[in-house]
Amino acid sequence: MTQRPAVLIVQRHLAPLTPFLESRYDVYRLWEGPPVEAAQEIGALVVAGEFELDRRLVESLPNLKLIACFTSGYDRIDVPWCRARGLEVTHAPAVNHEDVADHAIGLILAARRRIAEGDRAVRAGGWTPESKTITPSLNGQRVGIVGLGHIGEAVARRAEALRMAVSWWGPREKDAAWPRAGSLVELARGSDVLVVCCRAGDDNIGLISREVIEALGPQGLLVNVARGQLVDEAALIAALKDGRLGQAALDVFEVEPTEAGRWADVPNTVLTPHTAGATGEAVQGMLGLLMENLAAAFAGAPLKTPVPEA
Repeated sequence: MTQRPAVLIVQRHLAPLTPFLESRYDVYRLWEGPPVEAAQEIGALVVAGEFELDRRLVESLPNLKLIACFTSGYDRIDVPWCRARGLEVTHAPAVNHEDVADHAIGLILAARRRIAEGDRAVRAGGWTPESKTITPSLNGQRVGIVGLGHIGEAVARRAEALRMAVSWWGPREKDAAWPRAGSLVELARGSDVLVVCCRAGDDNIGLISREVIEALGPQGLLVNVARGQLVDEAALIAALKDGRLGQAALDVFEVEPTEAGRWADVPNTVLTPHTAGATGEAVQGMLGLLMENLAAAFAGAPLKTPVPEA
């Protein structure tokens, strides 16, 4: 029996956490094979919240105490199911929302000012005196924000600094400096740019539907820095191809990694590989909270950042 607590890292892309965790714990990695020999020892799973939790894996670990979500989002973790089995769930809130907001503004700029397109033209020798691209100013553009949480508020502040007019929609009223639209469709209809910032869950899959996309319209820009499943991706692609939507700038996708071929002939898009919150500073903050939560769980102390009760 190990003399140190044992943890299991579930997703391969979390492998860089290994050396930090190994300073205190015996570390197993699921992609190297189910740790059958350590099933009795593992007390915590280290996971990313955008991946569905494997219930069979959880049930195979009799001494599991904690689902430690490295990310802020925990939308694919069935928290009530975990708690019914005596498992706590932690996450990393309020660590990278400012960075995600920076990225959202970057996507707006890249799309509206066609920055990536200009880069490609210069590199391909397509810049001629006659070929100057005229793009819209951000001044006066109407930005609709879906979900006015930490990320949404940070986007709103930045958009105002860029002389854009801000409004928002969410399912619940809240005190805010910006007007709330009566519905999501109303928000989309009154926006030039629609930025998706809300938390994902089973109740809002496909929230950005064909109706919402068409309300945004042929001059509109859809930006998503939340979760891919919030957008009806098939409807989005169809609308971009036939001109019912003007542009899309996406950091997240329905399936990740998304297939390159899915976007090969989709016009007017700026795509990034789910990197909005991935700054060095944010990762350090998430790592710090992960280590604090693991230490507390194994010591029987109060957790640093448990997922709040619904």
